[in-house]
Parts: sequence; C-alpha cells; structure tokens
Amino acid sequence: MSGSKLRQRKKLPKDTTQAQPENDINSILTSGNNTKLLALPILLAVGIAYYLNPKIFADAIQSYMGFTDTEMIGIARVLPGKDIVLDFSADVVKRDAIVRAFQHAWGAYERDAMGDDEYHPISQEGSNLTDAGGIGYTVVDSIDTMLLMGLTQEYSRAREWVATKMSFDRNASFNTFETTIRVLGGLLSAYHLSGEDPLYLEKAIELADRMIPVFNTPSRLPLTNVNLALREGSMDPGWPEFVSSAEVATLQLEMKYLSQLSANSIYWEKAEAVMQVIKAALLPHGLASIFLNWQTGQFVISAMRLGSRADSYYEYLLKQYLLTNRTEVFYRDMYNNAMDAVHKSLIKKSVNSNMIHTSEIIPERHPNGEVSWRLTPKQDHLVCFFGGSLLLGATTVGALVHPVSVPPKPEELSESGMRDWKTGINLIKTCMDTHSTATGLAPEVAHFRIASDGIGQDPRFPSDWYIKGAQGSQKPDELPPYDARYMLRPETVESLFLAYRLTGNEKYRTWAWDIFQAIERHCRVETGGYATIINVDEVPSRQEDKMETFMMSETLKYLYLIFADASVLPLDKYVLNTEAHPLPIFNILPVS
Repeated sequence: MSGSKLRQRKKLPKDTTQAQPENDINSILTSGNNTKLLALPILLAVGIAYYLNPKIFADAIQSYMGFTDTEMIGIARVLPGKDIVLDFSADVVKRDAIVRAFQHAWGAYERDAMGDDEYHPISQEGSNLTDAGGIGYTVVDSIDTMLLMGLTQEYSRAREWVATKMSFDRNASFNTFETTIRVLGGLLSAYHLSGEDPLYLEKAIELADRMIPVFNTPSRLPLTNVNLALREGSMDPGWPEFVSSAEVATLQLEMKYLSQLSANSIYWEKAEAVMQVIKAALLPHGLASIFLNWQTGQFVISAMRLGSRADSYYEYLLKQYLLTNRTEVFYRDMYNNAMDAVHKSLIKKSVNSNMIHTSEIIPERHPNGEVSWRLTPKQDHLVCFFGGSLLLGATTVGALVHPVSVPPKPEELSESGMRDWKTGINLIKTCMDTHSTATGLAPEVAHFRIASDGIGQDPRFPSDWYIKGAQGSQKPDELPPYDARYMLRPETVESLFLAYRLTGNEKYRTWAWDIFQAIERHCRVETGGYATIINVDEVPSRQEDKMETFMMSETLKYLYLIFADASVLPLDKYVLNTEAHPLPIFNILPVS
C-alpha cells in the first residue's frame, strides 16, 4: 500500500503448489476444520465473564467481522453523548481529477481511432477485433461513463457515431460473452441513463436478435462465438467441445433487462435456460469447474477457481437475485450454496501472516488414466472483485433485516452473512497488499506461500506472496512473465467502491486514490491514453501499447463513483454488470 515501505520480493526456487496424496478430489473439498464441543465448565466460565463484562464480547465480535469502532454502525458513538454521522458527500477535487483522466484517455482515442474496437496509445492508432471491421467496443463501453461524469460534448459526439456509423453487419466471429457485457450492456445502460433515448434500445434489440442463435444447441448452452452478419453461433477453435462457465452464465442480467424493456420474453427464456442447465449439472461439492460440454450440458474435468473463466459466474448469481428486486429465490439459493462451497474449499490463509486469499483446484491426468487434484495458492487479479461482492452479498442475501445499517451491525447479519463480511473485508486487504510493488500497482497473478513449499522462515524469500518470475530471470531482450503485468484492470477499485458505500470508511477512498496516482505515474501516455505495464515491480516501468476498453468503462468509472456523492448510482437502485454498466433494479413484469 502507499505510505508503507515496499517489500522486496524475490523469485521462489520452486512452485508453491500442494500436491494431494489421494486421487479423490474429496480430500481437498472436505479439508475444513472439524467442530468440537465445548466442555460445560468452559461454557460456565464464558457465561460469568459475559455477565461481568459484556463489552469484551462485543469487541470480539467486531474484531471477528473485521470492523473497527467507526465501521460498526452508520452513526458511530465514539464519545459519550456525541454522534458522528458518516459523510458520503463528493470529494470534488479527486472526483474531477478522475474526470480529467477520462478525458485524457477518451480524447486520444477519439482523435486517433474513433469507432475502432481497441486503442493503442503509444502508436496512436486503433484496431478492430475482426478483419470484417469493428462494432465500436470502445465507444459503447464508454458512453455511460460520459453520462455519469456529465461530459456532454464528448457524449454528443459518441451518440452521433452510434446513430450514423455503428453497424453490426459484420461477417466475422465475435465473442458472445464480451459482446454481451460490453456492447449490449453498454447500450442498455446508455438507454437508461440518457432518459430512455430510443436509439440505444433499437440498437440493443438488433444486436440481441443477431446473437440469439448461439443458444440453439442440444444443451441450450450458448456457443462461444457469433457471426453477427450471418446470425450463426460457432465454437471456440481452441476448445471446440467446451464453453466456459463464466461466459455462458454472464449474459443473464443484460438479456433479462432487455426482455423487460422490449416486452419480448425470448431473451429472458434463453438466458434463464442456461442457469437451469448449470444448476442441474452442479456436483455435490457446489463448485463450478471452468468448462462445460456445450453438447451435453455437463461440467467437464477442469480447474475450479474464482479467477478467469469462472469469476463472473459467481458474481452473477448474486446480481441476478438483486436485479429482479430479490424475488427469484432460485438465485439466492444458488448463491448461498456457492458461497458455502467457496469458503469450504477455496478460501485459504497465507503461511506467515494469515492473509486471506483464494486458491485454485487443478486436475492432473496420469498415464494410467487416473486424475489427481492439486491445490494451488494462485490468485488472479480478476479475483479482487470478490471481496466487494461478498460485502454486497452479506448486506443483502446475508441480512436479517432490510435495509441494513451502514456499515451493518452484527445483529443485522445472519451467520453466513457475518462470515462473508469478514472474508470480504480481509480479501480487500489482501488485494491492497498486492499493490505493494515498486509501481504501487498489482500484478496480473499473485502466488501465496504455503507450508509445504519447504522454505520455512528464510528471510531471503517473501513472507506471504510473490510474483512468479518477475525478478532476476530475464535476459536483457526478454519480457517478464505474463503474471507481472498490470493491464489497467478494475477489480480492486470495484471492491473499494462497494466497501466505501457499505461502510463509509475513508480508508477505502485513500486506497483508491493511491491506486489512481500509481496509474497516473506509470500508465499515463503523455500524448494521450493509458498503457499496460509489463512488470509492476520495475521502475522505471515499461509500457505495452494497449489500452483495454475497461479502463474507461470500469476502472475510471469505479474511481469516479468512489469520490462522487453516494446519491450517484445508489446500491439499492442499481446493479452494475460485470463491465460496470449500471442497470436499474426492476420488479418482474409479464412479458409476451
């Protein structure tokens, strides 16, 4: 974190993975602590202690949940007779600095590549995802950010491009998932935030109609790619038999909201069928592996994790429940079961400081045909969305009262809600710790120390986590490994946004500002735009010529929301899709 001395991490001499002695995955999935009964004398002593001094028990509960005194309740009584009210007003100076950063990014894109799918700020040129042309990924991904920031001139020109130049008649394959979350989601949020400008709904319906054929499979799971001109789905050439769990289960918010707007049930029905297939295919342990067979609708032997190809599956279980105003208990129950499974199998602690982090369960096939499972203490930066998601789930699905206080009182949360709140607070702390690098930016992948790595307390090696291969292994002309990159990702600031809104604790604004300043120092391209950093532990940093569309759609939007007044996109009125496009919470209405 900013303000603390940066830890020097060195490459470990071996991969810190824990091979399981059994071939049965249950040896990993059932490795939690056993509950032990307390003896009667201990219970009696605890009861007497509580009678004499109940405050120590209240303090213990707060500590367990990760609260400080001023996080405990919305109006925190810190001095006798004096209440302090949490202040959610805008930090105008920092908010406006983030607006200027958006203008720096958008202005360069508009100058050099208007209408292209992607932007390369160093070469000052754009590119498209297919040879047949683009569909305006960057434009549509950015429109709702302009509307929120009040950038009327930039918005007017972007709208004009959508109205006159945007075309979906492209005879090429586009990724179904990315097109849904970025383009369809962007059009739907623009429709709402613009005061229901019909242009955006017309474009959204046209795009969805071109995509609907991807669901025409034996299992009803959508295919990975879609040819928008031919209106045909196609397989992923790299994984022709499979579709990823995250991609097929992260279309539902957009499709359901479109059904509500258009009064056409087909979008809802196609998306809902996917979730029914997944629920029927889940194994008893409750985790989703990262791949399903699109013909049979069954999960296949593949990794189980919260990172790539799985992340937004878990995110959308919660958000589907919230989007329809907590009426679809099907998703509440799926979410609860998934969180139980995640805590049982994937949430771990580092070996020295007991840092909460997530792990992956990786299958390994042997020559005799048997499969064993390896627990790997690897956490993608993508997983850093999960801390904030757990806080949101704790205060909605895990709440005993509605609405809960800000922050929630312990008695307002169920046992699982308290568990999720504590894990969420601690995961956010861990994700901030992964920003303790030479640049102050987090790597794409962090690896955590575990007891079986055999290094013990050797001071030459990192105490808790490290970036594999980031230091000392490259020749002068070689690039560091992919793990060391910072790709302008938004996941940590997404969690900071939710944590700030749900606690009012200023430390989350402080952390967000630290990240923004690090982005400005190391990712900013002076001629315009922002670039990927290829090694977060290297200063001066080297830049890669790529500005992902989520920089303007998510990273800068979440930073803006952290420093804006809390009346902007209140959490009880909106759900943000996985690309940070806000959709209004609605009550289910009959559709034709």
